[in-house]
Amino acid sequence: MKVNVYSIQGEVKEEIELPAIFSEEYRPDLIKRAVLSAQSARIQPWGNDPMAGKRTSAESWGSGRGAAMVPRIKSGARAAFVPQAKGGRKAHPVRAEKNHHEKVNNKERRFAIRSAVAATTNEELVAGRGHKIENLEQVPIIVEDDLETVKTASETREIFKALGVYDDIIKAKNSKHIRAGRGKTRGRKYKSSKGPLVVVAEDKGIGLGARNHAGVDVVVAENLNAELLAPGTHAGRLTVYTKSAVEKLGGLFQ
Repeated sequence: MKVNVYSIQGEVKEEIELPAIFSEEYRPDLIKRAVLSAQSARIQPWGNDPMAGKRTSAESWGSGRGAAMVPRIKSGARAAFVPQAKGGRKAHPVRAEKNHHEKVNNKERRFAIRSAVAATTNEELVAGRGHKIENLEQVPIIVEDDLETVKTASETREIFKALGVYDDIIKAKNSKHIRAGRGKTRGRKYKSSKGPLVVVAEDKGIGLGARNHAGVDVVVAENLNAELLAPGTHAGRLTVYTKSAVEKLGGLFQ
């Protein structure tokens, strides 16, 4: 598959052949597993105090007294310890020692990344995610390596406008809204959609230059993962690659 390489002014400079990774089979099942694995790896352990409701010397009276054989406090008849008693333990408590991490095999994870990279070339998938691609001549967008050295938001803004991806950044900016549910009171008040992903061979300043734009993520090719390429398990993110990053991807995740 041949694609155009653009200058940071948005002009076509040359044409290159994409590596085989961009022609990988589309496997949404593997991509979903890899993304869920990455998300579950971040989960912090939580659970009840193992001794909650058990800090009592209550003992059962035994049989023959016409009373239920539940543990009772020493200074009265009030039941304790058991789940049905006031102040008793929980029947099936959440346990902090539970492992929430969903593991995925290394070969499957690498296959998922290759498949998600290939999905960035599929216009139908990219548009299906809601990205603004009406004004783009091709997806993905390949840019000269000068992009890696840009260090200011004002410069990156002009470059993104020249490349035609700024509409997607505006869409991400306007998508910010208050989350439904309890999460809004737990430090996760706002949600917003994802914008373009910028993949570089080496971060020489673009990380600083692009970090203030809504929805934009910058990643070095070696650190690429399924979650960045397919947020929410949905592949086909609008992606901007530098020419060196494309060449480097040809030998990665095999």
